[in-house]
This record gives sequence, C-alpha cells and structure tokens, in this order.
Amino acid sequence: MRVFLTGATGFIGAAIVPELINAGHQVLGFTRSDAGAKSLLAAGAQVHRGELDDLESLRSGAAASDGVIHTAFNHDFSKFAANCELDRRAIEVLGSALAGSDRPLVVTGGIGLIAPGRVATEDDLPPASSPFPRVSEQTAVSLAGVKASVMRLPQVHDPVKQGLVTFMIAVAREKGVSAYIGDGLNRWPAVHVLDAARLYRLALEKGSAGARYHAIAEEGVPLRQIAESIGRGLNVPVVSKPPEEASAHFGFLGFFVGADVPASSALTQQRLGWRPTISTGLIADLDRGPAFVA
Repeated sequence: MRVFLTGATGFIGAAIVPELINAGHQVLGFTRSDAGAKSLLAAGAQVHRGELDDLESLRSGAAASDGVIHTAFNHDFSKFAANCELDRRAIEVLGSALAGSDRPLVVTGGIGLIAPGRVATEDDLPPASSPFPRVSEQTAVSLAGVKASVMRLPQVHDPVKQGLVTFMIAVAREKGVSAYIGDGLNRWPAVHVLDAARLYRLALEKGSAGARYHAIAEEGVPLRQIAESIGRGLNVPVVSKPPEEASAHFGFLGFFVGADVPASSALTQQRLGWRPTISTGLIADLDRGPAFVA
C-alpha cells in the first residue's frame, strides 16, 4: 500500500515511517522543509512537499495514495483554536480525496475529555458540547463515503518526549517547582511511541469505518507520580497546587493537569490484535533523564 503520511517528520510520524516500510508499505511523507525531506529520503520514504494550510497539496497527496494517516498538528498553543480549525479543514480535504473508495483514512484524536473521572472505552463518544476546540474525531466520523477511523492518543512517550508531560517539565524548570493539582491522584494514560506506531499501521490495514481505537498501554499514571519524577529529574521541590491556581501556575496546561482521564484499550486489542510490547512505562522513560537536559 502507498501511504500518504502527514506529520511524517514529527515525533509520532517519524516512528510510523519505519513501521510502515518494514511491513512492506511505501510511504509518501508530507513535509514543509528541506531538512524534513532529507530525513524522509534517508528513512526510505518518498517526499511530498507542502504546508498544513496548503489544502491542494494535501488533496493531491491523498489522491495519489492507497491510504492516509493524518498525524500532523500545529502545537502552538498560543493560537490553539485557529490550529484546531486548520486541522478540521485538513481532515475534510483528505477525506474528499478518498470519498467513494475503500481507501482508509486514519485520523489522530485525543483521549482527554471522552469520559473524565472513569475509564474511557472505545465505545464512548465525545461529549456533545465541550470548551475544547479540537474536533478531529468528530470531523473524521462525519465524512460521507470515507473509510475513516480515529486513533485516540494518550501521553505518547520515549525517553526524550512525553506528550503534555514535556510541557510540564518546561513549567517546572521555569517556576523552580514541580507541581500537581490537589492530591495528585488524577490519572493520565500513556503509551510508548513505538507501540503507538504499530497500532497506526494495524488501523490502516485492518480498521473499520467509523471505529475509534485507543493507543493505551498504561490506563492511568497518577499526576503526582509524574510530578515527582520531574522533581527528581530537575532537582526541584514537588508541591501541590489548589485547583483555583492551576491556570496561573500552568498556563494552558491548567486545563489538563487536574483532569482525571484514565482509558482502556481492551476493545482495540480485541478488534485489531494489538498488544503493547514495550515494557518501559511513562515514569521509567522520564526517570532515564534525557528529557531534563535543557
């Protein structure tokens, strides 16, 4: 299968490229830079140049492929709503190029607000109304005539990057303390990037239209444990902050740091035959130390 991969040089996309190639697929990687093109060629992929707001380039890349995986997203949180709108338009364009065919589209979504306070499953739907502006999942499943599925991601990690935890490290470095909210028993799920990459491939190869898949290895890591690991890594005190101080201390992260959002991948494992195989968990990767090098 010739696969058009957006975000091909990003943290997750760069792991998906060899996963696809090693399984016998061809990869057409979407990138905006010369450096990105060079890294894709070195990995054995083909290059498709363009920006995420270049809708015609997205359309032509999807049209020239047998399937699409969409991982690209602009993580500049100072213009988060605008970036979410750009993501919505990109998904619609990718879908328009695949409509009426059996070519799959795998879109990236989040696990965060699906079922706060209890273990979310793949059968849980996003809330009908939410202050969260990202609508990747809702856009994908609404595409008419498109075999679209959704990959819900938790905190995706390796020793160097750990999703939103990476931003927590930056806040702790700036403030001189590693903080959590309240008792810190609220939970974030997690998965190693290599396990996530393998699941993207399986969703592309075996996924069903309208399906939601959970890339979850650890159902819920307590935020206090995450904060304590950051404190060890940066050699700073670990403190609790009351909920009313979350936004002041964490900035945009305040919306997430107090959230209890555990999730299960039991149905994904059953439906796609996927099992997490990387034994290193989120805290173990954090404790290795590279993420704390400024």
